[in-house]
Amino acid sequence: MPVPSPDDGTRWRCVQCGNLTRFDVVRTTRAKEYLHVGLSGEPAVEEREILGDTVEHVTCRWCGGIDTVEVVPRPDGPAHVDGRHE
Repeated sequence: MPVPSPDDGTRWRCVQCGNLTRFDVVRTTRAKEYLHVGLSGEPAVEEREILGDTVEHVTCRWCGGIDTVEVVPRPDGPAHVDGRHE
């Protein structure tokens, strides 16, 4: 089941241990890339357009909690005004 990704005003939080900073994330990404292959044969991605990105699974790195991650407001997120979230 896909997990919601945080945006500019939110972040992940483990409800089991309170972790806000360390997670193992399994995701599926579809992308269109412009590759430049140098004369040595080494490819380098010069442009990347994300066509689709799904977070499939998030595990807390601290406690190993599976399916314990929720999306919560950031304290300084754009919707945070005068100590309360709107």
